[in-house]
Amino acid sequence: MKSIETSGKTVEDAIQAGLKELGCDITDVTYEVLDQGKPGLFGMFGRRAKIRMARKEEEKNEFAAIGISSLNEAEKKPAPKAEPAVKTEQKPKAEKPAVKAEPKPRAEKPAVKAEQKPRAEKPAPKAEEAKPESKPHQEEIEEPLVPHTPEEYSDCAKAATAFLDTVTHGMGVNVDMAVSENDKHLSVEMTGDPLGILIGRRGDTLDALQYLTSLVVNKKKSDYVRVSLDSEHYRAKREEALTKLAERMAYKAQRSGRKVALEPMNPYERRILHSALQNHPAVTTHSEGEEPYRRVIITLK
Repeated sequence: MKSIETSGKTVEDAIQAGLKELGCDITDVTYEVLDQGKPGLFGMFGRRAKIRMARKEEEKNEFAAIGISSLNEAEKKPAPKAEPAVKTEQKPKAEKPAVKAEPKPRAEKPAVKAEQKPRAEKPAPKAEEAKPESKPHQEEIEEPLVPHTPEEYSDCAKAATAFLDTVTHGMGVNVDMAVSENDKHLSVEMTGDPLGILIGRRGDTLDALQYLTSLVVNKKKSDYVRVSLDSEHYRAKREEALTKLAERMAYKAQRSGRKVALEPMNPYERRILHSALQNHPAVTTHSEGEEPYRRVIITLK
């Protein structure tokens, strides 16, 4: 198995350098962090991050790097436990002939039918439990985001736009802002950034601006207002790309019969992947690891 050592300003940069050198995707390699690196002071006395990366073998221990065993082995362990369960279920079958031998089981059959009514009623509570889940969606539809002019801005919108105007001018970027809001949600769409400076690598800068704006808006407020920022419709484009990625990786998991580990992502992007596969008939998803290296794992159901 060919292995290489690469370095970069950050671990992520070192990973990307290794992927470029090997000419493959993150799901086709394993890597080990040799040195987390150190940014240094004013760009001096720093230490570059270093990793060791190797290409996985296609048919042998493709996911050994994350300590994942074959699903077939996991399914073999519960098999012995199923035998005593079958044996215990055979005892009630011996009791049924005893009930039939008595002359009064016919009188007891209506009682059994009466017991079946509560069983028929059990799905009803489930339907009632599903109704409250649909109500919040109806409430969100009833209170859509309303576009506002600067004269109609709420105090939250004024605080958000003032903060963003100061930051963007400091970055040397002139943008136009379109604000939509309701009582619990504030959305700001920024246009006029052709170089993508406000978006950053994979939306890192946009996420940081959104977090800081949320702190400014909710400072000294009792009712939390959710803040969402977008620039040049990046969020919609990224969601579409992640949805397609989720579908491809789900197919890969089905074809190989093994778990598939995606590259580390932020919580917003992980939620998109979970949502894209939540109704998939063959796979399920969960997250593993610690931030900022937490990643989505796709497994067979």
